[in-house]
Amino acid sequence: MVKPALTLGAAVKRFSILLLVVLLLAGAVFVAAPFFAFRALKAAARVDDVQAIGELVDFPAVRKSLTAQLDNAPVTAEPPSIWQDPLGAMKRALEPLAPPEPKVDRYLTPAGLYALTRGYGPGQGPVVGPPPEKALDRLAEASKEPIPSLLYWGPNRVRFQVHRHEGGLDHVTIFTFERKGPFTWRLVHVGLPKVGAGEAR
Repeated sequence: MVKPALTLGAAVKRFSILLLVVLLLAGAVFVAAPFFAFRALKAAARVDDVQAIGELVDFPAVRKSLTAQLDNAPVTAEPPSIWQDPLGAMKRALEPLAPPEPKVDRYLTPAGLYALTRGYGPGQGPVVGPPPEKALDRLAEASKEPIPSLLYWGPNRVRFQVHRHEGGLDHVTIFTFERKGPFTWRLVHVGLPKVGAGEAR
């Protein structure tokens, strides 16, 4: 028995349903893409995947944002003059003139970025080993990590905030991602938490 061919109306209806499903899936991927970019950055930083980090981070923009926050250091005292402290002035003249390492550099390493995605500063936070091999172990580990919450969503810019577990509601690190393509997002700004008493950046 030969099945009757689809009528034009039925074919159009099926095509419309298929098109609607595709559009809904594309919309869901577009909305969720920044979250996947954050998770990819965290995973790449954990395993020192420099190439992946380079694709996910706009380093000049992030460096500029961090430098502006870290350059609020107190002004140091003037060096001793030869009239006030001859020995101190001579000692300073003989020291090498190598500039100190910029504070921002340690934030832009894979370890520094991974610490930031967990709500900590570079060199802070509990030490973690390599990712578990089993999927269930990875899920169990991920449930113990701070989960980024959406602070702002726009078609071209998204902000997440990460609360450190033991840091309270005041200890928040903010990540701003900017859309660079239909489904491509890059980190362009990191807002560091306020430094409280006894804390150092």
